[in-house]
Amino acid sequence: MERIAKFEKVSFERFSEDMGQLLPPLPESTVKKIYDGIKLPERATSGSAGYDFFLPCGISLGAGEGMTIPTGIRARINDGWVLNIYPRSGLGFKFRMRLDNTVGIIDADYYYSGNEGHIMIKFTNCGEKPFSLEAGKGFAQGIFLPFGITEDDNASAVRNGGFGSTG
Repeated sequence: MERIAKFEKVSFERFSEDMGQLLPPLPESTVKKIYDGIKLPERATSGSAGYDFFLPCGISLGAGEGMTIPTGIRARINDGWVLNIYPRSGLGFKFRMRLDNTVGIIDADYYYSGNEGHIMIKFTNCGEKPFSLEAGKGFAQGIFLPFGITEDDNASAVRNGGFGSTG
């Protein structure tokens, strides 16, 4: 296997700011405790393609409700590779949990964005029953894939941000 990426935590300041914008306000001491408990994505077995992303805090979603999770994670990725984010298959089967953008695409240059490349994962409970997941539970998986470009490609723009930042 070729080693092409490294997961890291974003800074506490970045995580705290993103938690404050996307979730009900929490005391800084609680956010710090959540941040300190962030677990980097990892594969469950040597044959796994996907790196499990773990919830930094517990969540509860009613039927039809959605939520954006600040993972506290960023990925430094070699050029020519992309990180695709999918829901954990068990959650899709059991609860009909779906990513709102179907597949998350984390490009190599996202790491250098002003938001530190903070990977945010938005999903919705498309099922008919509420469900809850504990902090530390795997909820998404990331798979690194190589990609190519066209012979006449001349892209030169520089990214700064996530959702919708490239136009």
